[in-house]
Amino acid sequence: MVLISLLSFGVFLGYIGRTSAGICRPSLIEWLITSFLLFAGSIIITGYCLSALDLTGSTWAWAIAVFIPPTILSFVFSKITPQTTAFSPLKMVISRWHAAQRWYVSGTVYLRFLFGIMILSVAIIGITNLLLVLFTVPNEWDSMTGHLNRVIQYIQRGTMAHFGGTNWNIDTYPKSVCTIQIYSYLITGKFENAFKLIHHLSYWITLVAVFGIAQRITKNRLNASFFCALAFALFLDFLMQAVTTETDIVLAAYLSCLLYFLFTYRVTYENRYLYLAALSFGIVYGHKVTFTLLLPSVFVVMIYTVFLQKGKGQKKENVILGINWTAIFKLGIAIVVCFCLWTLPTGYVKNIQVFGHPIGPPTSLKHQSIERATSNGGYRNLFEQGSRNVVRYAYDFVNLDGLRNVKIGQDINRGMRIPLVWLEDKLRMRLDETTEFSIVPFSFERRFEFFNGNPYWGIFGFALVFPLLFLALFGILRSPSHWFLAVALLLHFAALSYSAPYDPWKGRYFQETGVFGVLFLTLLFTHKYSLEKSGYSVALKTYVGVVTVVACISALLAVFLNFRCLPFDALGKKSAFKTERIPMMTFARPDITQAYLKFDELVPDSATVALGTINDDFEYPLYGKHLTRRLIPIRPFEQPLRPIPPGTDYLMYAKSDTIALFRPLPTDIRLGTDTTMKGMIVKGEDYYLRKLK
Repeated sequence: MVLISLLSFGVFLGYIGRTSAGICRPSLIEWLITSFLLFAGSIIITGYCLSALDLTGSTWAWAIAVFIPPTILSFVFSKITPQTTAFSPLKMVISRWHAAQRWYVSGTVYLRFLFGIMILSVAIIGITNLLLVLFTVPNEWDSMTGHLNRVIQYIQRGTMAHFGGTNWNIDTYPKSVCTIQIYSYLITGKFENAFKLIHHLSYWITLVAVFGIAQRITKNRLNASFFCALAFALFLDFLMQAVTTETDIVLAAYLSCLLYFLFTYRVTYENRYLYLAALSFGIVYGHKVTFTLLLPSVFVVMIYTVFLQKGKGQKKENVILGINWTAIFKLGIAIVVCFCLWTLPTGYVKNIQVFGHPIGPPTSLKHQSIERATSNGGYRNLFEQGSRNVVRYAYDFVNLDGLRNVKIGQDINRGMRIPLVWLEDKLRMRLDETTEFSIVPFSFERRFEFFNGNPYWGIFGFALVFPLLFLALFGILRSPSHWFLAVALLLHFAALSYSAPYDPWKGRYFQETGVFGVLFLTLLFTHKYSLEKSGYSVALKTYVGVVTVVACISALLAVFLNFRCLPFDALGKKSAFKTERIPMMTFARPDITQAYLKFDELVPDSATVALGTINDDFEYPLYGKHLTRRLIPIRPFEQPLRPIPPGTDYLMYAKSDTIALFRPLPTDIRLGTDTTMKGMIVKGEDYYLRKLK
């Protein structure tokens, strides 16, 4: 069965590649990006259909049905934008490999050094991350409470229908990424680490897309394109998620594909890129609602790439005031169609029916939205607190993340930031004293868990990207494309600052901002003092060289000292490869580890367990090593306690001091929690296990 499903998976990948070759132009970059979109888009829409038929957990249904969407998409594209040039992706891969070798050898000594250390660093990180993906279990907080928890529920129930989970994320988050995780898990013979497939793939596809966008902006300058792609591979918030099941890295991949097609349309004026951009738009909006915060930024890019372009052979009556109305109409219609197919079915409509809002229940909105500021002082207070957040995040960016995982790096980082701390104190901004618009109060010395697990861009961000951004924004470095990108980046920065309270975990949300930001590095190769020129700008070359070396060291330290997933023994912890399943999954809440180990020992893998746990409790580890235990939540988020279903074998519950829904019986087994541990982000409950039959 496993061999057959894996064979089906291989055939599907081949079919996707062949279908993409019939849609895109003869370009390796374009073929890879189009294949990724068809892969994701086909699985997503298949998942919605199988859920309606109660076949979500059927491997056979997935293996067959997943071929239908790409067949339909191939037919549609053949009618609206027929492909006239056939090409072989394999021959193109070989050709581009030889071209890349010639490119590297032809560079100056300086460029060979610069690119050499970047390529070596990315290669080491890539191999390490791949091994971590394949041989370590998922253990991210949101996945333990929500993301992966609901995936197993959907598989066991046979449908992705709303069921009322303990954590509000289970029912409110869009379900598109779940479809890909479910397919990956089932088609690989229920290989648990396949849940990470789409996230790890997103890392590499984003780099491909960034390379392609840089090619369009610089008119095919290889040095600029390679530098952008390799630099983004070293952006810390981005590379850290390549081994996780967090959702932001997938959003960054979809966004980068969307931007690639928009910039490619500006160069080619071919309608196929409007339709592929619309497909990207539908998929990315269906992936996560935070794409809403990117809408102003994407709109700005559309103005530059689509709205203000006349197009080849465009009729005069279709171009009014220099605006390409025909392209706008085609893009708009395509977006509406793709929005209906890939966005609406993902759960937004159901959220409105259940919670009265497309995002979720009022509690979550008040906790994580502008309501937290507007409810106390209106929009004037929102402007004040949001502006304070802008400065907070700006301060967080100016850190040697990765490097400060070691003491010497931390000492250098503190010394570097002394003037910033002094300035904040003199200006009396009260960044760390005002807490009304903060999930966790701002601190100039963020907790180790925050900067270790969720860093920002590292030195590339504050030492190169932002200086170049402001030089382009104020016209000192003239580049129309970068001016629009600067506006887009700042709009997203502002959206993240004003739309929700300050959150020290926010580094991961700036991955999408980084897709815009990394493109400013092309300016190092396109202006008077270019790094390509020999004998010029010695100071600039030295500066960029030092920044790049520090960035490479920081990236390597971020991976090798990633407290959440250590590839080697470090920081007083065992390597993730040698850590047992339960301790690995509960690393963020070590006080509950022993209780969960005891539960795993006492409860058979085939048991049905009613869960009286609370919103922040880790439920995913309780499914067992083979994910075969059936867990039934009886304390849905903000809903009354449900009765224990007949046929349930065990009851596990958390006894809270404030909400005593269950009173322990003399026969209940106390699993407990370690109350001696200090500094927990969330403390574990007192857990009990009751045998029901």
